Amino acid sequence: MTIKIDNLRKTFGKGENVKVAVDIDQYEIHAGEILGLVGNNGAGKSTLFRLILDLIKADTGNVCMQGTYNGNPVDIDVSKTEEWKDWTGAYVDDSFLIDYLTPDEYFQFIARISGMSDDTLKEQLDKYAHFMAGEISGQPKLIRNLSAGNKQKVGIVAAMLLRPQVLILDEPFNFLDPTSQSVIKHLIKEYNQETGATILISSHNLNHTVDICPRIALLEDGHIIRDIVNQHGEAQAELEDYFEVKE
Repeated sequence: MTIKIDNLRKTFGKGENVKVAVDIDQYEIHAGEILGLVGNNGAGKSTLFRLILDLIKADTGNVCMQGTYNGNPVDIDVSKTEEWKDWTGAYVDDSFLIDYLTPDEYFQFIARISGMSDDTLKEQLDKYAHFMAGEISGQPKLIRNLSAGNKQKVGIVAAMLLRPQVLILDEPFNFLDPTSQSVIKHLIKEYNQETGATILISSHNLNHTVDICPRIALLEDGHIIRDIVNQHGEAQAELEDYFEVKE
């Protein structure tokens, strides 16, 4: 699924206190690519994701998804229909979770409202067993009582559970231990290869972003100031120079 951004602008505040959160003239995220978004705090990464997911309304412009779904061509503005939700999975923060359920209850809820059978649900969850490390499925704890890292795992697995064609993950490496970070990098790359999904990831971790994203967009004050090809890790030096990373 291709994602096209056209004259997208979002501001917060009024008058002298207005803050430009996103201001992007034209940008295209190609079908099947893994795009990394990087930038300092306040650069606009999370706001851009929320605009793509129609969680907030743009002041001007639009986000469109174009491609094929169930054999039919689609070309839609995400703010004007909910059709795109059928092929989109996302985890932005723990507000996406139903925290008074256990993880298993939450996964079962997602499966039932989407018509997924119990056997298919088990098959899908088995793919993420190593990532969940025996601390998620089969555990009696409510999501609200999980550690931050395990909440993160529940959200990521839930986002991938229905095998969406568009996958959006905001800071997926946050709160995860090094082993889990390594596992999720492998899962994201494997998922992309298996499904051809378009994947968007934001992260403050430059190494992880460079490892898994063949294309990286650098945001500053709501603008995409650099669109970096990263087929062989060549973005590392450019990003380190921008962020003044020192040995």
